[in-house]
Amino acid sequence: MAVIAAPATAAPSSGPVIAEVYGGGGNSGATLTNDFVELATVGTAPASLDGLSVQYLPGSPSPSSRWQSTTLKGSVEPGGSYLVAQAKGSGGTVALPEADAVGSISMAAGSGTVALVAGTTPLTCLTAADCAADSRIVDLVGYGSAVVRETRPAPSASNTTSVARAALTDTDDNSADFAAGDPTPVNAAGEEPGGGAPEPTDARIHDVQGTTRLSPLTGETVRVPGIVTATRAFGSARGFWLQDPEPDDDPRTSEGIFVFTGSSTPSVAPGDAVTATGRVAEYYPASGAQSLTQLTGATWTVESRGNAVPEPRAVTEDTLPGELAPQPGGNIEGLPLEPEKYSLDFWEAHEGELVSVTDVRAVSRSTDYNELYVTTKPDQNPSARGGAVYLGYDRPNTGIVKIESLIPFSQRPFPQANTGDTLAGVTSGPVEYDSFGGYTLMANVLGEVKDNGLEREVTRKQRAGELAVATYNVENLSAVDDQAKFDALARGVVENLAAPDIVTLEEIQDNNGAEGVEDGVVAADRTLDRFVDAIVAAGGPRYEWRQIDPQDRTDGGEPGGNIRVGFLFNPKRVSFVDRPGGDATTPVEVVRKAGKARLSISPGRVDPGNDAWEDSRKPLAGEFRFHGRTVFVVANHFASKGGDQPTHGVNQPPVRGSEVQRLRQAEVLRGFVDELLAADRGANVVVAGDLNDFQFSPTIGKLRGPLEVLVDTLPERERYGYVFDGNSQVLDHMLISRAPYGVDYDVVHINAEFAEQASDHDPQVVRFRPGGWWSWWWL
Repeated sequence: MAVIAAPATAAPSSGPVIAEVYGGGGNSGATLTNDFVELATVGTAPASLDGLSVQYLPGSPSPSSRWQSTTLKGSVEPGGSYLVAQAKGSGGTVALPEADAVGSISMAAGSGTVALVAGTTPLTCLTAADCAADSRIVDLVGYGSAVVRETRPAPSASNTTSVARAALTDTDDNSADFAAGDPTPVNAAGEEPGGGAPEPTDARIHDVQGTTRLSPLTGETVRVPGIVTATRAFGSARGFWLQDPEPDDDPRTSEGIFVFTGSSTPSVAPGDAVTATGRVAEYYPASGAQSLTQLTGATWTVESRGNAVPEPRAVTEDTLPGELAPQPGGNIEGLPLEPEKYSLDFWEAHEGELVSVTDVRAVSRSTDYNELYVTTKPDQNPSARGGAVYLGYDRPNTGIVKIESLIPFSQRPFPQANTGDTLAGVTSGPVEYDSFGGYTLMANVLGEVKDNGLEREVTRKQRAGELAVATYNVENLSAVDDQAKFDALARGVVENLAAPDIVTLEEIQDNNGAEGVEDGVVAADRTLDRFVDAIVAAGGPRYEWRQIDPQDRTDGGEPGGNIRVGFLFNPKRVSFVDRPGGDATTPVEVVRKAGKARLSISPGRVDPGNDAWEDSRKPLAGEFRFHGRTVFVVANHFASKGGDQPTHGVNQPPVRGSEVQRLRQAEVLRGFVDELLAADRGANVVVAGDLNDFQFSPTIGKLRGPLEVLVDTLPERERYGYVFDGNSQVLDHMLISRAPYGVDYDVVHINAEFAEQASDHDPQVVRFRPGGWWSWWWL
C-alpha cells in the first residue's frame, strides 16, 4: 500500500498565529532592509508569547536541513501585532519599526516554512506529515513550493512581496488563509515603517518607467493618469494595466504599467480613465529574473468610462532586433535601453503596454500551465516540424514570445495547440515579465488555433544484423501512475520506436514514487514490471530489465521518488551478461582479458562514490552480447539545469551554475569510456541518456573524441528532442565509439511537440552493426 504524506495540520488556532511572513528584506529591488515575521492573535484576550519561538525551515529541506529558532517574550494583544525582525540584507532603504523580538534568520524570499512553536528547542521534522504529528507547533505557514505546509501552501512571495492573512482566520489551509501582497510590518506599538503615508508626486507613466530596467522613482509614491487596457481578475496577483494615451517621444520609455491589487479584484474595466496613486516597486518573480515595474498599495479614482483604448503595437517579423541583449558580463539593469538593437530591451521599453501579433506559428505545445510560445520570426532557425531550433548560446531565437490568457477559463478554455500550429487572427494584450519564459503577452484578445496536422513519427524496424539501441526519459514513471501513462509509453516503444533491442530508461522511480518521501522504499521492480507488461499488451516483446536500486534519497529528482536509470532488453535478440556484485555503492571496473574489455560487474554503477554524482543519478554500465559481439551500453541522467540563470534574465550572459557539476560528471564518464577503449580500442560503446545539456555545451565537448555525438550528424533543423521556453533543443544524447558499422540514428518526435504527451522528452534510437564491417560481410 502506498504511504501518502499528510499535510501539516492541527486544530485551527484560537490564540496566537502567524499573520505575515517576508523573506526578501535587503534583497535586490527590496525597499525594506530586513526579513520579518509578524504575529497576531485570533482570540479575544492577550496571548502570551513567553517561552514560544518563531522557527524557519527552507522550502525544500534536505536530510541535513535544520530548523532555526528565535525566542519570543511578551504578548500580543487582540487587534494588535507583534513584530519579529530577522536577518538584514545588503540592500533596501527603509528600516523596520522597532521590533518586539529580534532574530538573525535569513529567510528565502520565494519559498520556505515558518512555525510558531511552544518552546525554543529547534524542531526536527522535515516533512509535512512529521510536522503535523509534532504537538509543539502552534501555527505553521509554508509558502511558495514549501514541502512543509498546512493543507496547501500559501502563494510564493518575492523580494518585494510578503504572504499575509487576509483576515485573522485560521482554517489550517495556508493557501486559503494567506495572500501575496506588499509587506506591511507593524509592531506592538502600532508603528509602521517611515511613519505616515507620504504625499504623492504627480507623474506620467513614462516618468515612472524611465529609460533603464529600473524605475527612477522606485520607493516613491506617485499619482499617474491613464486608460485601463486590461484587468487580471483571478489568482493572487490581481490588478489592472494603465496606459498613457499621450506618449512622449522617447522610444525607451514605456507608456504602460501594472497596478497591483493583491488578491482583491479591481473594480475597473478597459476604457476607464483612471488616476492611480501608489508606491513604485520593482517586483522580481525569481532570483536572476528581470523585474516588473508596478504600483503597489494603490488607490484610484475613475474619472470617466467608455474611452477609446490605445491601439496595440503590432509586433511583426521585422519588429524585434536579432540580438538578445547587451553582454557586459553582469547585471544589465542600469544600462540605458536600446530597443532598436536588443530584443529584451524592446520588450522592456514596452512593458505594460498593449501589443499584438497576427497569424503566428506556435513553436511549443500548449503547456500544462496554460502557456503557448509563438514566433514572430518564422524564418529564424525553423525546425523541420514547425518549431524554433536552439543552435548555440550566440544564436538566440529572439522572435519567440509567450502567450498567456487574461480571459477566465470558464468563459474560454485556453487553446490546445501542437508545435507548428497557427494561432490565427489577432492576439493582443499587455506585456508582462515572468520568470518562466520571460516577456509575455497577457492576452485579453486571443486568436484561434489552426491545426496544421503535426503527426507523431515512426522509425523503421532494425534489420536482422542491426542492433537497435534506444534511450527514453519516461518522466518520473512509478508503479502508482495511471495505467494510461504506462500504455502511452509502451505504444511509443512498440509502434514509434519499432521495439528496439535495448532501451536505456531515465526517470524510473521507486514503487510508490514521490508519494513515499521518508518510507525507505527504493525498489522499482513493480514499476518496471508494469512497464514490461504494458509493452507486451501493446504488441511488443517481453523485455527483461536490469537496474540497481539507489540509496534512499541520494539521487535527486522528486523527493521520495528515488529516481534512477535502467535497461530494457529483448532476450530473443540480445543477451545480457550478468556479473554479480553490483549495488548502489560498488563501482564497476574495466577488466582486460584476452585482449578484450569486459566489466567487473554487470550491471554496475560508474564511480558512484565520486562527489560529481552528489544528489544526482549515477551512470549504469551494462555488458550485452549480440551475434557473438560484445556491446557496452552506459545509461545516464546528468544533473539538471535547475538553478541556472534564465537566458532572459538580468545577468548577461547568464551564469550557468549547474554546468559545473555536469562538467565533472562528463569527466568521470569520459574516464570510464577511455578505460574501455584502452582495454580494447575496437570496443563497441554506446553512451546514452538525458545528459541535460546542449550539443554545443562544454559538457558534451568533454565526451567528444573517443565518442561521436550522433545529434551532430543530423541537419540543424532536426537537432532537437525537447522543447523549453519555445526553443526546440537537445538534452538527450546518444554517443557511439568508432567500431560499429552502418550507424543509423534517429530522434523520434512523439512527445515534446504535442499538447498530449506521455513524456516531455522524445526518445532516440541508433541502429548499427557491432564490431566493424569485416564481421558482417556475410550477412
